[in-house]
Amino acid sequence: MRAAFLAFGLCALALLAPAAAGVPPAVGDTPLPTLAPMIRKVSPAVVNVATRGTVRDSGAQSPLLQDPFFRRFFEGPRGRAPREHLFRSAGSGVIFDARQGYIVTNAHVIQNASEITVTLQDGRDLKAEVVGSDQPSDVAVLKVSAGGLAQMPLGDSSHLEVGDFVVAIGNPFGLQHTVTSGIVSGLSRTGINPDGYEDFIQTDASINPGNSGGALVNLRGELIGINTEIISSNGGNVGIGFAIPVNMARTVTDQLIKYGAVKRGQLGVSMYTVTPDIAHSLGLTSAVGALVSQVVEGSAADKAGLRVGDVITSVNSQPVKSNSELRNAIGLLRVGDRMDIGLMRDGKPMQVTAVIAAVPTLKEVP
Repeated sequence: MRAAFLAFGLCALALLAPAAAGVPPAVGDTPLPTLAPMIRKVSPAVVNVATRGTVRDSGAQSPLLQDPFFRRFFEGPRGRAPREHLFRSAGSGVIFDARQGYIVTNAHVIQNASEITVTLQDGRDLKAEVVGSDQPSDVAVLKVSAGGLAQMPLGDSSHLEVGDFVVAIGNPFGLQHTVTSGIVSGLSRTGINPDGYEDFIQTDASINPGNSGGALVNLRGELIGINTEIISSNGGNVGIGFAIPVNMARTVTDQLIKYGAVKRGQLGVSMYTVTPDIAHSLGLTSAVGALVSQVVEGSAADKAGLRVGDVITSVNSQPVKSNSELRNAIGLLRVGDRMDIGLMRDGKPMQVTAVIAAVPTLKEVP
């Protein structure tokens, strides 16, 4: 075990130490493993995000106050009208475009904020403006105006594997530029935020309150995730943390910068994840894909020729293993984007092309 650990350390040093770094500290003739060169390189791109704002707290109210007629009489000086409370909170962010001053963070970090201050590693405090925020993916983009910013190189989260070493950098509990390490514990985690778009990286690198919006980095010093959530019974770290894959964050970020929002469309289907029982009943060799249970008339799916009973197995040449993966794939496409869909129909592979349609707006009832 010790020999394997030292072998990893030697390999890590060979990858991370710059040519001019010199001979690292050693015990005898054996170099000690260290991530310090990589941490020094990427840390300036991680920032503290402090917010101030107000939230409305309605408190416990009588059901009568839901009626505007009764509210007129009870919302006087002694009534229980909703009150506004000042709040302060802190999170983290990552500079991914130093030239433009763009910083990516979590949408929940800046929610309800009226004032946002970004603190750099060199101690500079900068006022930040919100470029765009997307609650379903929990991604937001800020912009600051300053020179001498450091940029985080972007990795490719599609190449991650369970067991890869990772480092989390952020500001937990206000302790700026805290670094923790661990491994990728799982991939494509869902069910954490069912109302959002999920494809989480799970890691045992310690993530605590204040780490939200911070960086999950591989040993090459590349950003591979944005830390976002933990599972905990007491608010502290228990070794189960989640990060948004950088590929998803990058897609959302591009739309936020261009449009200020994510222009999501729809395919127009209802779906179920293919279970072993479903696969057996359909004569499929493996339980992967999303089973189409309904096709909305006149939708993009209907126009593309999708049918009830089709099993969608890929989107734009990327495998689809479950209903949630298909939902994520659709959610990251813009209105008007083409979607090449691979599917199984009556045991035979097929391919159709759909054009993502806008979500119809509901007409107001007079």
